[in-house]
Amino acid sequence: MKLSILGWNEHFAHHFSAYDEQVYRVGRVAVEHTHLYRVYCEDGETLAAVSGKYLYQAQGRQDFPAVGDWVVLNRSLPGEQAVIHALLPRQTKFSRKIAGKTSDEQIVASNVDTVFLVMALNRDFNLRRMERYITLAWDSGASPVIVLSKADLCADLDEKISAVETVAFGVPIHPVSAMTGAGVTDLMRYVTTGQTVALLGSSGVGKSTLINCLMGEELQKTQSVRADDDRGRHTTTHREMILLPGGGILIDTPGMRELHMTGSSEGIQDAFEDILALAEQCRFRDCRHEQEPGCAVQNALQRGDLDASRYESYVKLQKELAYMSRRENQREQLAEKEKWKQIHKQIKQHFNFKR
Repeated sequence: MKLSILGWNEHFAHHFSAYDEQVYRVGRVAVEHTHLYRVYCEDGETLAAVSGKYLYQAQGRQDFPAVGDWVVLNRSLPGEQAVIHALLPRQTKFSRKIAGKTSDEQIVASNVDTVFLVMALNRDFNLRRMERYITLAWDSGASPVIVLSKADLCADLDEKISAVETVAFGVPIHPVSAMTGAGVTDLMRYVTTGQTVALLGSSGVGKSTLINCLMGEELQKTQSVRADDDRGRHTTTHREMILLPGGGILIDTPGMRELHMTGSSEGIQDAFEDILALAEQCRFRDCRHEQEPGCAVQNALQRGDLDASRYESYVKLQKELAYMSRRENQREQLAEKEKWKQIHKQIKQHFNFKR
């Protein structure tokens, strides 16, 4: 496999130049297993595990390789398990907070050029969830594209597209039907040679069926829609990088039941640019958009120019981001404190040894 087909570019070549090519090689993580990775390299695929030094230096889950990452490996013999010594800096990453009280970050897919945000046009249709996906997609550094699946099951397609347009400023929208093939060809222009596309969406929206259409064969297992609630059954159980016959790369992901925000605010600025544009018209620069006089946001809500549920979603996401930012700062402070504690401990042990 040529590295360029796997998405190799000058960014990664620059960072790999610090390593001796006689000792090390590069590969891209295709599948993440428990403590083991399947990696695509120029001379084929190999299984690899992180080195002991790597394991010791990693400070959190986000420091470990994820699907789509480029890693530095030793030059193992054919058939031998390789060792991952380093992770090349990511160009983009789609991540979310792990469910629960922890503030740890889970990397869903990395080094992605385009994110297909897949939402079904049946009972899965949810604008508030799509706003969350769009926010995280912009924050990842990749370009979001909305794919409205199961168009053949939708009786009011134009109405649904218009509704999505109200929350997806500047984001391409493609209605598709994997059953009839309608609209699938339009997606191929995003999956050209060396380009990586991640498919994200909740369970049962048809991501695996869509991948089969793009592949031209039944690569991913799929299950039929349940008759009782019109929802598809979830089949993908792990993240996986798939090479298309035409040279593009797809990253399939399991459906996400929870999608918590991370601590960055960049994505929300792109996802809610209509509200931020209104905020710039407020009389006071520090307007909280509550009861202040001359608040352009509240005026738009009263006139009906701004949907109340969209504004509530914006406020909710802002609160989540603020909470995550505080948790992240606390974690960094604790990590810094622990680092200096270990340094002082080593210094003390050094002087005690010399005595």
